[in-house]
Amino acid sequence: MNPLANAPLTNLRRLFWLRTLMAGVIGIAAWAAMTMFEVTLKPGVIIGALVLMSALNTFTWWRLRRPLPVGHLEMLTQLLLDMAILTGLFFETGGYTNPFVWMYLLPLAVAAVSLSWRQTWLVAALSIACYSTLMFWYEPLPIMQMDMSGMDMANMTAEQHMQMMHGHHESGFSLHLLGMWAGFVVSAGVIAFFVERMGRSLREYDQLIAQTREKALESERMLALATLATAAAHELGTPLSTMAVVAGEMADDCAEQPQLAQSVALLRSQIDRCKTILTSITASAGQQRAEGGRRQALDDFLSGIVSGWQDTRPATRFECRLHGPLPAPVIAVDRTLGQALVNLLDNAADASPEQIELDGEWTPTDLNLTLRDHGPGLSPEAESRIGTPFFTTKEDSGMGLGLYLARIILERFGGTVQLSNHPQGGAVTRIRLPLAALRV
Repeated sequence: MNPLANAPLTNLRRLFWLRTLMAGVIGIAAWAAMTMFEVTLKPGVIIGALVLMSALNTFTWWRLRRPLPVGHLEMLTQLLLDMAILTGLFFETGGYTNPFVWMYLLPLAVAAVSLSWRQTWLVAALSIACYSTLMFWYEPLPIMQMDMSGMDMANMTAEQHMQMMHGHHESGFSLHLLGMWAGFVVSAGVIAFFVERMGRSLREYDQLIAQTREKALESERMLALATLATAAAHELGTPLSTMAVVAGEMADDCAEQPQLAQSVALLRSQIDRCKTILTSITASAGQQRAEGGRRQALDDFLSGIVSGWQDTRPATRFECRLHGPLPAPVIAVDRTLGQALVNLLDNAADASPEQIELDGEWTPTDLNLTLRDHGPGLSPEAESRIGTPFFTTKEDSGMGLGLYLARIILERFGGTVQLSNHPQGGAVTRIRLPLAALRV
């Protein structure tokens, strides 16, 4: 499974266990406060908070068993629900004087490592706002009412509350609570800034590892195909030579039969073409620049590819429009790049033997080609799997390697190839190729 796609699911699973731990700590703390320290709490409030957390965890457990992907919005919603439950609980159990008010940092820590920086700062701002609000509006614990000399802190105005905090230095307790709030604000900012950046770096590192692994797999596939092609070229050389000898003898025997001699000549020309292709494969295997970096203008290179391809598919009506500023950029000719373009032309002609169209435009830095066929277009399955090895839409022929090899070759030079359906029917292949990697 892709580790990047699995990360949000893993984070949701960790949130499930973190919420379970929070519920356990709250339950044990409430039991200890009421039995060991004889603090008067509202059992209904504690039980209600635990029930809500259990219900949210039950939904999360059900959600973890579904095959649907976990999005950032879903994760953010669960964290905000946790904060809402904690806010309601702390309001009824002493507000900011509750020693467990630091639990606001737990959803923030989860957000910092799993969400975007905007969502992380949203959670940080809301946690600070909830903590600050609980400084003025809350139901004080009975023990706190005694510590504060019987003051009714729940009914104080904000101004009276701040005067009490700054005016009762003799107790030092209000200053301690103000310090707790300041420490929470600083901690929330540190988590939102530094932990979020560390989480982002880890996600970027995981993405880089996944991309590197994918490229390594592509290289292994290409090496296997190159080895297979070289072996096939070697093994096919002998039967092609035999066929060439037999075709030569047939040409001699049919010298007085013009129609049959024409067919034999065509057969010999196709055999010679096969031998040329095999020789090219053998010479190109494992080489990045099979033609030794020969220099050629881009427009001449494209015209040569198009002209050579038209000779092999004379029955297909081909409309080609290539233009760009002249003189065209000079590139180092690469045999594999030409083969990639031929593969794409072959695919289009196989889908639409009657007519295909090629529009190309180059700039000093880029080459953009648009190839359209008038065939049946791409099915939903083909759109999702097109370009993968050994997937083909051709019923009678095709190994599913043409488009795959073209994509790999273009990506080696920094290019891209994209296929989509045309609004008026058929398929469109869009090719973008930066010329920097082909500069002389």
